[in-house]
Amino acid sequence: MTHSSPIPVGKFVDIGNQRSIHYHEQGEGPVVIFLHGAGAGASGYSNFKGNFPVIAAAGYRCIVPDMLGFGLSSKTDLAHYDLDFFISGLKGLIDALGLKDVTLLGNSLGGAIALGHALAYPDDVARLILMAPGGVEDIATYLAMPGIANMFAIYKAGKTGAEAMRAVMSMQLFDPSLLTEEIINERAPIALTQTQASRSVMTVPNMTLRLHELRCPIFGFWGVNDQFNPVGGAMKLVEHAPNARIELVNRCGHWVQVEHRELFNRLCIDFLQHGGVN
Repeated sequence: MTHSSPIPVGKFVDIGNQRSIHYHEQGEGPVVIFLHGAGAGASGYSNFKGNFPVIAAAGYRCIVPDMLGFGLSSKTDLAHYDLDFFISGLKGLIDALGLKDVTLLGNSLGGAIALGHALAYPDDVARLILMAPGGVEDIATYLAMPGIANMFAIYKAGKTGAEAMRAVMSMQLFDPSLLTEEIINERAPIALTQTQASRSVMTVPNMTLRLHELRCPIFGFWGVNDQFNPVGGAMKLVEHAPNARIELVNRCGHWVQVEHRELFNRLCIDFLQHGGVN
């Protein structure tokens, strides 16, 4: 990747099958892996640049990958992406870097990947931090949400570029003025490199009835004004997962780590330091 990338270029790790994961890394200590959500132009850096440096400074090794099919990580010619595809990329990263006892911190699709990975590979995961995770509703419920319906309508109309990006992402935020030109300019060029699969419905199972299997401590956030992922999912997590605590945040949409950055960073650090002590 050339120096003209819209996001800073970090490191690449080979995960086999001619695939590589691009990631940023900062800090030393227990490992926290930041898992971004879906959407055109998504990348780990764009999602978490206001968070991982602060958490790294608190004494953690922060690893911020681009999921397979997104950012600067490998794209594929698959027609559709499913949860197992993304978990395979995450497992490849964890194994290639020799990581153990990680905290998975995931937003939206990244939250579904975190849940799916913790169910598939419980020995990898020490803790989960989830922000409005997917994977706790049937797909039809998500498709009926205003933000997702709007996103697919824009994709279907064939719109691309900065204007389309703004039209999709303005619904992610309770206060659309937080959607800066910087965010748009980071994401729009990357969106052009994505395959059709990243703009299609992703097959993510409803894992609600398996949440009881999760024994690791879970902390999470859910924006009361989320237009992409119904806030009722918060109750599913606390009712089914035996060791879960969720903060409901008002005046907040689907991007709590951007909309309430200081609150998010502070509570994540508190959980990393003290959560999990039963």
